[in-house]
Order: sequence, then structure tokens, then C-alpha cells
Amino acid sequence: MIYEEKKIINPAAGAIVMAIGIFLYGAWRQFFTNGAVVSGLYLLLTLIIYLRLIRQSLQKGFWKPFLSNPVNSFVIGSWVAGLSVLSQVILKYLERVQFLVIGIAGLNTLLCLFFFFLCLFNFVKLWLRPTFHHIHGVILLSTVSIQSLVITWANLFPGIPTTMVASLIIMGILIYLNCSALLFIRYKNKTWAITDDWTNTNCILHGALSITGLAAVSTGVFSSFLVTSLWWFVLGILLVVEGMELVRAYLRVKKLGWHKGVCTYHVSQWSRNFTFGMFYAFTMVMLESPLYTSVFSDFQQWFLYLWGWVVAIALIYELILWIYSFYKSSFETSS
Repeated sequence: MIYEEKKIINPAAGAIVMAIGIFLYGAWRQFFTNGAVVSGLYLLLTLIIYLRLIRQSLQKGFWKPFLSNPVNSFVIGSWVAGLSVLSQVILKYLERVQFLVIGIAGLNTLLCLFFFFLCLFNFVKLWLRPTFHHIHGVILLSTVSIQSLVITWANLFPGIPTTMVASLIIMGILIYLNCSALLFIRYKNKTWAITDDWTNTNCILHGALSITGLAAVSTGVFSSFLVTSLWWFVLGILLVVEGMELVRAYLRVKKLGWHKGVCTYHVSQWSRNFTFGMFYAFTMVMLESPLYTSVFSDFQQWFLYLWGWVVAIALIYELILWIYSFYKSSFETSS
């Protein structure tokens, strides 16, 4: 019984892979020219995390309570997106092991199909009682997982029919609208406090749009006007959501102090690093593509440089919190 209840790793740990990977894919190149060594270490870290996730999922009793919660089960999307981001890092930096990507993509596709049908089942449950469950931004991982898989397969096989790619991206957008409606109902019909009820994962409101934009640019299936309009829309959502995060941080520090307010580690915080890095990646790939050059390119180039520092500083801060939390828990266990 003790073994069955042992918590090996948080099921949302795929977000760690997502966050570090998207930094290597995008903002890393603003500061360094070679990413092979750090990408090798990232591959090793990913292997450790996913082996622990597999071990955790094989424990008796793990799936029943995990899947019975229609909100928390969406963290499986972080497993899908994490493997997709890993594939992109391997393709960019690790030429000698690129043969692994097709296998990873194949397994990830099966995982995504399982997750997709689970999402449909849970969306029905959420719509039946939309004000009962504590809905938050994790449900947007449904969009993130689909778009991440589109990017992976489009990079592996550029000859995929445009209609198929466009259909998948549009499906991701429709799921995003569905999730946004659920979030609107959650925050409209309940009294809530920004310090306690506004969650870290709500930043996926702009992160899911950023990866949609990256999928559109990577595949070239939409016009420059549509993609540029999306970029500005994402920037607007980012400023609104992160503005709320700054207010939340200020109020939490005022209420709880610096340590408990903003300096305590939680795995959900990686979602912010991922969304920051994803907007960088969206902007970077957009600027690299002649098809999506616009009159705003100079501003986007300036913004990209500035945003790169935001992404890097946020990641360093999160790594410090993570390492401190890990050693603190290890010390308490040994004591």
C-alpha cells in the first residue's frame, strides 16, 4: 500500500521539458552560438523525467483518481507538448541522434490521440457542470498538444497536404475558443480573489495562441495578414494576462511576504516559462520567414531582443526556485 501511494514525480512535470526546450529552440540563440552540449544534457533530463512519469503512471491506482478529475487530467497535454519540443531541439542541435525523432513523433502521435479523446470526454463533463469544477488554464494544453504535433510532423515531412495541416490548426483554434469560453464562465459566475484563484496556468491563454502562430508560420498555410494580425493579438493577450500576474504578485507579497508570495516553487510555474519562450519562438520564426515579413518587422526585431532577456531571466529564476526546492526536500527527507 505504501508503494502504491508513493509519489515519484508530479504528473505536470512535462511542463519542465516544455519550458527548457522552447528556450533552447528559440531564445538560446540570442546568447550562444552552439547548443549541442546543453541540448545533450536537456535530452538526458527529459529521459529522466519521462522515465519517472512512466514509472509513476504504472503504479496501481494512479490513473483512476487522475483521470476522474476532468481538469487535472489535461496535464497529459504537457507530456505531448514536451515530446514535441524535444523533437525540435534534437532536429536543431543533435544531428547524430536525429533518427530518434521519427520514433518519438510516432509514439507521441499515439499519446496525443489518447489525450484528444480524453479531452472530448472531459469537455462534455465540464460543460455539464461548468461552474462546479475549478477550471484553469491547464485545459488549454489541449490546443498546445495538437499544434505542437503539427509542427513536428510538418518539419519531418514538408510534403504533408496543406488542407490536412490547415484543418488541424483550425481544429486547435476551435478547441482554444471552447477552452476560453469555459474559463470565461469560471471567472464570470464565481466570486474569486486574484491572489488565490488566478492560477499560474492561465498564462497558457497567450501561450496556446503563440504555438498556433508558430504552427501557422512553420507550415506556411495562412496569409501574412492573418499571421501578423494573430501576432498583435497574442501580444495584446500577453500584456493583459501578465499585467494581471504583476498585480497578483504584488498582492501576494503584501499578503504573504516575499518568500510565500513569489519565491516558493510550484511545478505549474513552468507554464509561464513555456509561454514566454513560445512567443519568442513564434516571433523569431516569423522574422526568419520571407513570407511573413511585414512593415512591423523592425519593431518585432527590437521586441524580440528585449523579450529574449525576459525569457532568459524568468528561466534562471525558475531554475533557482526548482533547485532550491529539490535540495530542501532532499534535506528534509534525509533528516
